[in-house]
Amino acid sequence: MTDKVILESVLTCPECGNSKMETMPTNACQWFYECEQCHSLLKPKAGDCCVYCSYGSVPCPPIQLAPAQKGKGACCGV
Repeated sequence: MTDKVILESVLTCPECGNSKMETMPTNACQWFYECEQCHSLLKPKAGDCCVYCSYGSVPCPPIQLAPAQKGKGACCGV
C-alpha cells in the first residue's frame, strides 16, 4: 500500500488573511514564507516544523507520512 502525499497547500497569512495555493517542497522544510500581500515574514509556530504545518491547509509531506513523529527525524533534522 502506498501513502498518497498531497503536495499543494493553501497558506493563509495570520496578519492580513491573504491565502495562496503553494506547492510544498519534498526535499526540505520551508521555515520562512513572505506574504505577497502584506509582506509579513511567516515563521513556524512553536512545535511546528515548517510554515505549512502552522499556516497551511495541509501539513508538510513528512508529517503526512509520519504524523506521530511531528517532523522529528523525518523532516529538517528538527
